[in-house]
Amino acid sequence: MSHIRSVAAACVAAGLLASAAMPAASHPLDALTEAEITEAVALLTQAGHAGDDTLYPYISLKEPEKSVVLGWREGDPEPRAVEVHFKTGDGVFIAEVDLAGGAVVSVEPAPAETMILVAEFMTAMDLATSDPDFVAGLEKRGLTAEQVFCLPLTAGRFGLPEEDGRRLMKVPCYVLPEGSNFYAKPIEGLYAVVDLNAGAVVQVFDTGVRPIPEDGWGYTEAEVEARTGTLRPRGNPVTLSQPGGTNVTIENGLISWDIWRFRARVDKRPGVVLSNIEVRDRDRWRSVLYQAHLSEVFVPYMDPDDGWYWRTYMDSGEYGFGIFLSPLRAGVDCPAHATFLPAVVHTDEGAPLSIPDAICIFERSIGDPAWRHFEIFAQGENEQVPAEGRPATQLVLRSASEVGNYDYLVDYVFHQDGRIDVMVGSTGLDAVKGAAIKSMHDEGAAEETRYGTLVAPNLIAPNHDHYFNFRLDFDIDGQANSFMRTALVPGKPEDGAPRRSFWVTENTTARTELEGRYKINPDRPAMYHVMNMDAHGPLGHHPGYMIVPGNSVAYAPFDYEGDMPMKRNAYVEYTLWNTPYSATERYAGGRFAFQSDGSDTLAAWTRQDRPIDNTDIVTWYTMGFHHVPHMEDWPVMSTMWKGFTLRPFNFFPYNPALTIRLPE
Repeated sequence: MSHIRSVAAACVAAGLLASAAMPAASHPLDALTEAEITEAVALLTQAGHAGDDTLYPYISLKEPEKSVVLGWREGDPEPRAVEVHFKTGDGVFIAEVDLAGGAVVSVEPAPAETMILVAEFMTAMDLATSDPDFVAGLEKRGLTAEQVFCLPLTAGRFGLPEEDGRRLMKVPCYVLPEGSNFYAKPIEGLYAVVDLNAGAVVQVFDTGVRPIPEDGWGYTEAEVEARTGTLRPRGNPVTLSQPGGTNVTIENGLISWDIWRFRARVDKRPGVVLSNIEVRDRDRWRSVLYQAHLSEVFVPYMDPDDGWYWRTYMDSGEYGFGIFLSPLRAGVDCPAHATFLPAVVHTDEGAPLSIPDAICIFERSIGDPAWRHFEIFAQGENEQVPAEGRPATQLVLRSASEVGNYDYLVDYVFHQDGRIDVMVGSTGLDAVKGAAIKSMHDEGAAEETRYGTLVAPNLIAPNHDHYFNFRLDFDIDGQANSFMRTALVPGKPEDGAPRRSFWVTENTTARTELEGRYKINPDRPAMYHVMNMDAHGPLGHHPGYMIVPGNSVAYAPFDYEGDMPMKRNAYVEYTLWNTPYSATERYAGGRFAFQSDGSDTLAAWTRQDRPIDNTDIVTWYTMGFHHVPHMEDWPVMSTMWKGFTLRPFNFFPYNPALTIRLPE
């Protein structure tokens, strides 16, 4: 059993602890330092609220009021407070700890289930593999507990009586691999239901023995060469390099590059959080976003089988994108010339945990022009005037979170023309289930693959979705902002005019939250903006930023009232949402995602239909994609990028890329 625990620990968090000390915070929105995490736990312990056996699902910066942050100047006293979720023998509690004052401000019972603890993965696995009924199920398949690797998973919530008062995980298992792929040999039809509160297995499901796949499907270079017999011929490397060194400066937590500056920190739940994003317009810095970060990730599987219907994961709120940040590999995940930064989170015991190389920051030029024009009329008989143009360079801030079988790269890409791309790259391994069939020619193949695709002999990858909601707190030249939809509607031709069809723009401002929800429909073309209606540019335009959906729009025929997983994640019904700023509304799936009931979500908040015109608003963007797996997804998936763009719209007096220099 001990080596099972070590395997699980390696998959979850082991090997990430580093001793590098982090610098002291320099700004109210900077990440908690190792010393601050330690101090928060110490203050709780000294006050008698915590002890040596206390566990900590979540320790996070408690941000000061927005007005305090915006009014803060370097040298001012720095407000530093911590929100701590902790578990003792008396229950689970939420505390606020004032680091500046050195005191515990409040301690209240947790109103709902907190994020998963790493220790709970181990507990659930040990409980399952020591349960007599589960062990008997393994024996029916010719296996022992020492031969399997189990992956406890959040069980979701479905409004069933047996869920009440319980903290549930469901535990499927795989044959322990001899190679790199931990998911290639699922033990289908057998899983345990564990109540973490009771510390017991409450049910074992065994729906019958199915064949266990024989192939280990390793994906290391040596394993691939052994399988295929050869690798591609080694070619000349194509690399990004920066011989003169970086143009990025990081000073007291402030990241500056070209016309951009912003702050970045890591939180255990959303991962990277960007704050105070400003752009330089000639000789002044102008506010674009107060904050931007991932809000929630929803991955529902479309297989109604007993072993799969409950797989409706909220990867950020239940598991955490920050705690599962994985070290980035130079030359693979990021260019070798990138700047790599650690991230400080915490262990279950409340100790600081430093993840090395959790963020990379790099400049890249992919050979595209920022702009160009070749003027035919400037050409002479004996002289050719070359195209006028400038090379485009981007700044990329990247992280990668590994949540179970999937890896998610999250990029914030800053352009020299004032654009920001928000991108998610999905890769890793498909979740697969064991099947009786080895080929689509086998009897029963159509029925077995009704909800997925046969990707290898005895392996079906079920259909599923991926949704990512981002919280975008725009402050376009200040907090008084409005959200506008600019529709392209048919123009009215004059009687007798030769041109009989054209379009004109029609602007509609969202006055309330329910008006501020939008679905993107190509049949009804429109543009979407956040604008400051109290500000004016040199030509009288109101400055704004446009949200360009790109390839990121996905909808599905879900029941958002009657189906509990969809009610908990009803933010996927619309691409765009808008709410008035509220410090307590940070996550579209609610403050507590684990076994939530959908009552504290973005969709629930907007039912208040609060005013959102010409005030401090937050825009929420849901992007996603439907994944119908195919053989090319196995054994590893090519990275699929989805994203959206924030583009200046009458914000600058002219194209800001105009001032880019020609290369020497």
